[in-house]
Amino acid sequence: MVTRKVTVKNREGFHVRPAGLFSNEMQHFLSDVLVCHREAEVSGKSIMSLIAAGIQCGDEVEIRCSGPDEEEALSHAVELVLSGLGQTGGDRP
Repeated sequence: MVTRKVTVKNREGFHVRPAGLFSNEMQHFLSDVLVCHREAEVSGKSIMSLIAAGIQCGDEVEIRCSGPDEEEALSHAVELVLSGLGQTGGDRP
């Protein structure tokens, strides 16, 4: 298992579009992908779980990947979060 903590940078956090982008991208990997936020530990491959976790701009999340392509999955997941999950506008003022 590999893990990394990152801070959510896009304005609206994991709302529908960013959660959809993240979960769709994670579907390409064989590894399990978990996103941990506060006490919640949700599947990074489930749009509904990501939305329900209530992850907002500025929140720190831990991404955990486990499986045959875990390094690639983690790298891509972190890149998605740090790039703003397809959203522009940056952090909230």
